[in-house]
Amino acid sequence: MKLASYAACADTSRGRRYAEPAPTTRSDYQRDRDRIIHSVAFRRLEYKTQVFISHEGDLFRNRLTHSLEVAQITRSLARTLALNEDLSEAIALAHDLGHTPFGHAGQDALNDCMRDYGGFEHNAQSLRVVDELEDKYAAFRGLNLTFETREGILKHCSQTRARTLGDVGERFLNKQQGGLEAQLTNVADQIAYNNHDVDDGLRAGLLTIEQLQAVPLFARHLAEVRATYAALTPQQLRFETIRRMINALVVDLGTQTADNLLPYAGQSIDAVRALPAPLVEFGPVMQQENRALKHFLHENLYGHHQVYRVMSKARRIVRELFSALNDDPRLMPPEFYDHAMRAEQLSGRTGRARVVADYIAGMTDRFALEEHQRLFDLHVLR
Repeated sequence: MKLASYAACADTSRGRRYAEPAPTTRSDYQRDRDRIIHSVAFRRLEYKTQVFISHEGDLFRNRLTHSLEVAQITRSLARTLALNEDLSEAIALAHDLGHTPFGHAGQDALNDCMRDYGGFEHNAQSLRVVDELEDKYAAFRGLNLTFETREGILKHCSQTRARTLGDVGERFLNKQQGGLEAQLTNVADQIAYNNHDVDDGLRAGLLTIEQLQAVPLFARHLAEVRATYAALTPQQLRFETIRRMINALVVDLGTQTADNLLPYAGQSIDAVRALPAPLVEFGPVMQQENRALKHFLHENLYGHHQVYRVMSKARRIVRELFSALNDDPRLMPPEFYDHAMRAEQLSGRTGRARVVADYIAGMTDRFALEEHQRLFDLHVLR
């Protein structure tokens, strides 16, 4: 497929942090994707969740299935818009590598713990994972991904953090945009998690069909399904409605973005990056409907008392783990203790705290629960 002029092209990539021979049977972006899939951090995503803790049920989404869903949506839209599918897929698969256990509750708790040490941002942590923490190659630390993949992973970043990140932080300092593949993945992420949270919320019994009829996007497609099929099981009704919602969001995003791109036909990726606002967006009506869906989920699912109680426990677990490990790094495995001591020699307590944050952020839900029990339950002497 011929790429648009403003699409990223592996042949003109800004390259890697450490020079490597070009791959012979695949593009540089395909190499990025493959390295991400084979990384330890990617495998851990299977046991990291967003709303439901991993032991609450096997059928709820986890960070791994979410990343695959984002990759599918992103790749489909990239093909429609003549953008680079391989780069889009690589960014989508890597975008959550730095997420903590227990989803946003874990992230918020770890950010609070790190407040005096530079804070914690999961996007910056994802970049740290691929740049520093993956330890597989003899010639370099991390995965040594291309600039474009690394740029796409860093979809949000504070200016303070951006100043420490070199080339990929420059756009946040200069108020510029990421490439279109990065922009596309950012919105595909929203489509995937909003809709799978509706699905999981219904499956868990925390949301009801009746409640969701207050959401225009859901109500419209629910009515269409009921008008089309006379008798459906609850599972079929849920799935048929949600798949139509996803399709409507994807089609609208592709149509509006294609219209936005028309004035830039023939222009380069750098011209698109220099714009003051992203070009990948929903149309005005769908923007409102998507905001209404997000608001509903915040009020009725993320704020549900059962979810709140579990996430309150999760925040406490992360805070207590950080406090214990930061006070006494010897409680961590030897390799992390050694790293913490070296980091403290270079950067003081901030360096030590960052290693503790790396250790906690790398935990799965299950491991965090077990580690907390090992540290605080006197009946577990190991």
